[in-house]
Amino acid sequence: MKNNSNKITLLYVLILMFVAIGGHKVFADYFQENAYSINIIFIIFSAILLKVILYQNEMRNRSVFEKLQLTNIEIKESNERYDIVAKATSDTIWDWKMEDDSFIWNKGIQGVFGYKKEDVGKTSKWWFDRIHPEDSLKMSVKLYSFLEQKTEKWQDEYRFQCADGSYKYVFDRGFLVKDSDGKSVRMIGAIQDVTKQKEEEQRLRLLETVITQSKDAVMITDIDTSENEIPNIIFVNSAFTDMTGYAAKDVIGKSPAMFFGKKSDILEYDKLKTAVQDYKECFIETISYKKNGKEFWVNFSMIPVTNKDGEHSHWVSIQRDVTEEKEKVKEREQLIRELTQNNKDLKQFSYITSHNLRAPLSNLTGLLNLIDDINIEDPELKEIINGFSKSTHLLNETINDLVKVIIIKDNPSIQKEKVLIKEVFENVFNQLSFLISVHKPILKIDLEDVSILEINKSYLESIF
Repeated sequence: MKNNSNKITLLYVLILMFVAIGGHKVFADYFQENAYSINIIFIIFSAILLKVILYQNEMRNRSVFEKLQLTNIEIKESNERYDIVAKATSDTIWDWKMEDDSFIWNKGIQGVFGYKKEDVGKTSKWWFDRIHPEDSLKMSVKLYSFLEQKTEKWQDEYRFQCADGSYKYVFDRGFLVKDSDGKSVRMIGAIQDVTKQKEEEQRLRLLETVITQSKDAVMITDIDTSENEIPNIIFVNSAFTDMTGYAAKDVIGKSPAMFFGKKSDILEYDKLKTAVQDYKECFIETISYKKNGKEFWVNFSMIPVTNKDGEHSHWVSIQRDVTEEKEKVKEREQLIRELTQNNKDLKQFSYITSHNLRAPLSNLTGLLNLIDDINIEDPELKEIINGFSKSTHLLNETINDLVKVIIIKDNPSIQKEKVLIKEVFENVFNQLSFLISVHKPILKIDLEDVSILEINKSYLESIF
């Protein structure tokens, strides 16, 4: 503006000098007597001329000012849009001027990665030094290939170090700015933090591995029940194919109702339909059918899955062939029935045996009592009769114990009493005196610690 004013002033002076010299030559001979009037006319003319010149210059300046003002508004709006986009996307924007290797970061480098303003480097070296060593070489090769214009665009995924030393997964992409000669002079890029997405991908990949490698059959359905009461299948794993014989192409797009047949439990099927309608998990067990028509027992669970908004999106079903377990349960139940029946038979046999032996044993005991009144002089015969008497007594005790066992079995509440163990042993030794005298065992009994027990005496004698 100052230069323009100087030019205008100089131009005005030159014009006045030209007018003054020219006017003086033209009007000197005619207006010598009216020189004062000529000066006034000259001044007025000069003022008008200056006004015209200044007006034109002002109009030009105003036009230039308006254009500058409009340009400033556009730049301001552009910067505002840039800031809004940067905040909305949470991207870290960087600007790399290659000629002097100067690097500029926006505030994302502080907000996303935790660096303080004074800690952020001003060169590309600071950027490269914070790329994970395992990713640095791959990223550098792709970037310089792009800079040498061997590739049309550049984008890469790598790990970038945070201020606390940890790493975040980032997705970086940039574009080149070239000069009039087509030389790359500048590169602008945007770094996006994709750590959560990467962790979610890894988690989903792990879950996918678990599902595909699981020995249990896994089936996933949608939630649309407009065509079928149970939603259509969209995925099955290999274990499902092994269990049912159906390949994925055989069942995808169809309802799991296809696996139910005439021997399937209709109540269990209705339970499953109700759970689907109410979006509740369900566990059923019923007969299902393989592709070859063979029946098998299946343990079938169906669980609703929601998306991040809490809306039901799918059903996941875990299925297991429990035919072998069912057969074992049947075998166990059959065994229990047989044992119960055998127990009843044995109990009946015990009743019959004890009843049938009681009468002859009573007769035998009566005969022995009669013999006691007879004087027997033969010692051998007397010893035989004594042994026979003891054996009869033992048989009577055994029958009594058998009757007690039957009674106790019918009445589970066992009658207990205080028992002196020494007396129990004496009774047992008396009953086994003949065997002891024949085999002459060495018996060592220590009853110092325990002398009295609260127990059923018949049981204890029978055990001893």
